[in-house]
This record gives sequence, C-alpha cells and structure tokens, in this order.
Amino acid sequence: MLSNQIIQSSIDELRCITKIDLCVMDLQGTVAASTIDDVEIPIDLVREFAESAADSQVISGYHFFKVLEDEEVVYLVLTRGNEDAHMVGKIAVTQLRQLMTAYKEKLDRDSFLQNLILDNLLLVDIYNRAKKLHIPAEGDRVVFLIETMGDEDAEIMELLKGLFIPYHGDYLTAVEERNIILIKSLTQGDSYRELKHIAEMIVDMVNSEAMVNVRVSYGTIVHELKNVSRSFKEAKMALDVGRIFYAEKDVIAYHALGIGRLIYQLPESLCRIFIQEVFGSSTIPEEVDEEILATVQKFFENSLNISETSRQLFVHRNTLVYRIEKVQKATGLDMRVFEDALTFNIALMVVNYLKYLESMNS
Repeated sequence: MLSNQIIQSSIDELRCITKIDLCVMDLQGTVAASTIDDVEIPIDLVREFAESAADSQVISGYHFFKVLEDEEVVYLVLTRGNEDAHMVGKIAVTQLRQLMTAYKEKLDRDSFLQNLILDNLLLVDIYNRAKKLHIPAEGDRVVFLIETMGDEDAEIMELLKGLFIPYHGDYLTAVEERNIILIKSLTQGDSYRELKHIAEMIVDMVNSEAMVNVRVSYGTIVHELKNVSRSFKEAKMALDVGRIFYAEKDVIAYHALGIGRLIYQLPESLCRIFIQEVFGSSTIPEEVDEEILATVQKFFENSLNISETSRQLFVHRNTLVYRIEKVQKATGLDMRVFEDALTFNIALMVVNYLKYLESMNS
C-alpha cells in the first residue's frame, strides 16, 4: 500500500493546479489524505458505494470514485467543488493507480534483486523475471557493499538514491541491517580504478552530507546478471577481511585483499598450529609489546629499511636495532631477513584473525 504521505503529496499537487478539494479514504471510511477539513460521510453510505457496481457516484454533495487494484477496491476518492470536480476526481484515480503500479513494480524489483543476491533463484527464473522487470540479463556490473552504523540507514539510502538511479541501470537494496547494497551498472572499459573512485566518492559524500563514517567494499566485475550473487559474496568477504586486517581503510576491494583473503579462508585449527610453530604459544610473546609491534609495522612499510624507519619514527638507529633484536630474542625471527620478516608479518595477521574468531564466538 502507498504511504499516506505519498497520497497527500499527490492530491496537494492536484489541489494546487485545479483548485478542487480532494479526499482519499479506505473502505472503512478512514481518511488517508485530504485537502478538506470537515469530511463527514456516513460509513454505511461509504460501504454501500464500495460494494456497488458503479465506478463513481454523488453522495451527500461529494463526487465518489473507486480506485481498484487487481479488480479489488483499495481506495475511495472524494472531490468537492464546481462542475470540474468530476473530471479532477477521475484524474486523481488515474494518478493513484499509476502510483500503486510503480510501487508494486518497485517491490517486485526489490524482491527479485534480494533473492538474486542471496542466490535463491533458479537460472530460468532469473532470466524470466529480469525480462518482466526490464532488467538486462547481460552487461558489466559490480556489487558495492556500504557498511553503516545502522541508525542512519534510511538517510544514507536516500542520499545514494539521488546518485544511483534505476534509469541508469543502478539498483539499491538491502538484505540485512547495517549494510546497503548497490548493484552498479558499468560501461564497457570501466576498470577497477573507476570502481575505487566510486567507492571513495560514496565515502566522501556520506561523510559530508550525513556526517556519518561508512566503509565500502566491492567485488569483482561480472558480465551476466546471474553472477551478481558472486560479486556480492566477494564484497561481503572483502568487508569482513578488511575489518580484521585493514581496519584503517574505509575502501576495500576484493581483488586487492592479498594475503588477508588467504588467511581468512584457512581453518582455525591450521592457524593455531602455525602460531604455535612461530611463537611457541597461542599468543604473541609478552616481550613484544605494542611499541615494538608498531616499530615492526613501520619497518615493514619501509621495505626493511632501517635508516628510513628510524627517521619516520624519530628514533636513533641504534634504538631501532635494539627493538628488532628484542623481537629476535623473543621469537627467533630476525626482522632484517626478508623470510623471517614475512613469517612474522603473516603471524601477526593470523593472530588478528584468531582474535576476530574468538570475538565472534563470545
């Protein structure tokens, strides 16, 4: 059913253009929207007209009209005014029918897209329903996943609707709280550079317009509608992997997850065995505190360059070497050796993954 706000907006526009007062009520006589302040019609007369075969009728000085959907009466329209009131009533009926049709199509499209994303449709159903809803079965598409805080979903959805519209082949929907799904239609030749730009634009727009921080992930480009669910699953995985390993990033691409994606797909038991082999326990040694971990991370970022790392950390070269040797004493891994540094970096990522699993199970 249409919202009362939409109906009120529609008849307000008609009233402004025609100067004819209108009222829309349901079959129980409850007013849904009106430009008339004093509608008083006996309920038995309303029901009698609704059950009659007539499409329109004059009752107590009002022109009554029926609004039908699937051959059933849904609303009654009343007009009051001069000789043009009858014509305005018929226009209002037509307008309400068009609004209901558009609303029904939107519900059908949302239902189709949600089931498509969740992989709940047979292949033949995908093509048949897509054809009915005028959604091309072929064409480059990608799924963006916008993670919100939950309370601002409706506001963010409205912002995005102004930017991505079905007319251009873009569709917005949602299957769970805190996640808004954008199925973005692409032009031939669009690369992952353009996708990153779109994701960054979404983050910046929501941050500036709604004053809300969001994280955006996206899957790989698919060429057929049936594969949209794959791009969605990739975007969802990218969001999870980014939350664990790349918490500082607000844009995460599935194709650029690197080793984080590999660790995410490993069994928990295998991860624990690896940590025991590296650290000799299920946790990082106590000697390796937060300061040393931050130092090692900066050391990785600077490709194991001691001079550049000490400069960026504003510490003496000897201090940096001391911290690196402290890690070596605690773990047996020398951060100045590439293979050891790689092993330690992977181990830290695995530890973060195990902490994530523990938090999910608690």
